[in-house]
Formats: sequence, structure tokens, C-alpha cells
Amino acid sequence: MPRPLGELEDVVMTRVWQWNRPVTVREVLEDLRTDRSIAYTTVMTVMDNLHQKGWLRREQEGRAYRYEPVSTRAAYSAALMNEAWSYSDNPAATLVEFYGRMTPEQVEAVRDALRVVQLSGVHLDAPGEMRGPSER
Repeated sequence: MPRPLGELEDVVMTRVWQWNRPVTVREVLEDLRTDRSIAYTTVMTVMDNLHQKGWLRREQEGRAYRYEPVSTRAAYSAALMNEAWSYSDNPAATLVEFYGRMTPEQVEAVRDALRVVQLSGVHLDAPGEMRGPSER
């Protein structure tokens, strides 16, 4: 399970996820400088740390590296949600509380996600039962 990203790690990863292509430290630095004053070495260290933690892969190009994400923002968020849910001693109550705090837009996103899951062949039949395509 991934640890939550630190504030600057999240800012860097957000840009890398949004661009969805290999990027250099210089590109991230230039983009970050539109919002804040930050040193090249700081961005380089953050991106190296993200590489060491397994969030970015890199390939050398000349004297620099090109970095790209190993996984998606959605996968990262899902892993964090799953980890938080695993700490509950009553998962059903946790979900009720979670759903109760959702905005109408978030509720619609859950409905959309359930439609996609069902279209992919996973059926949520009864509590504790989840069948995939090979289990019918």
C-alpha cells in the first residue's frame, strides 16, 4: 500500500499525471515556477525520491532523465481509499458514513463506476458475494 504523497510530491505527480508523457525535471520546474519559487535541485530531489519509491520510472536521455508515472492517479487514489477502509472494524458502517458525506457529484460518480464494473462482468449480488465473468 502506498503511503500518501507529501505535499510537494503530490504537486509534482499531479503534473506528471496530467501531462501523461515522459517529462524532464526542467519541464516540471518551469511549470512549478508559475505558482511558486522553487529550486531546480528541490524538484530533482523530489522526482528522484518518487523514482526510488516506485512512483516514477526514468530513462536517461543525454545528461538528463525523462520521468513517467508507473501508475495512474486513479490507481493511487483507489489504493489510499482501500487502505483507509481496511482500518475499519465495521466496513459497512464506514461505507454508510462515507456515502453520507458525498456531494451529489460524487454520488453520481459512484453510480457511474458501478455501471462500468457491471459492464465489465462483475456483479454485486448480495453482501459478501461478488462474481466475475468466470464465476457464473
